[in-house]
Amino acid sequence: MMEDIIDEKIRADHLLYVSLKYTKTCDVITNLLLRWRKMIEVSIVEILKHAKSKKKISSVPTSPIGKIDEMKKLFKKEKNFLDVIEFYEMLRKLEDLKKEGIGEFRKNVALKIMYRGEEISVDLEKLKAYASMLEKFISETRQFLSR
Repeated sequence: MMEDIIDEKIRADHLLYVSLKYTKTCDVITNLLLRWRKMIEVSIVEILKHAKSKKKISSVPTSPIGKIDEMKKLFKKEKNFLDVIEFYEMLRKLEDLKKEGIGEFRKNVALKIMYRGEEISVDLEKLKAYASMLEKFISETRQFLSR
């Protein structure tokens, strides 16, 4: 349950605040994004199970797209949840997206990702913004699961 989500978060934080600080490679950025994806997946499953037990939804979808759609319906008024779901949709396709590393081993390392026809530059500032969004998501998830 919540312990699994926190474990994933701790691993991701280590990648962000320790590994990336010393290596500054796009591989570390990619691994961090994949770790966040896993954390969000675990959160979504737990949220949907809890929503089913509280009879807010009739069943937990088995397909990833079904889970995403159910989350969008469940939290249609919660902007942060919707932002995280949108971020998760990009992370789900991460391995298949065109990526390019910029400035590796330098202070301004960035991973350029082509997603939905636009270029997203994932640099240290963007990673910190994502981290803060996910921090808020986890605390909201904790509140939701405790209701």
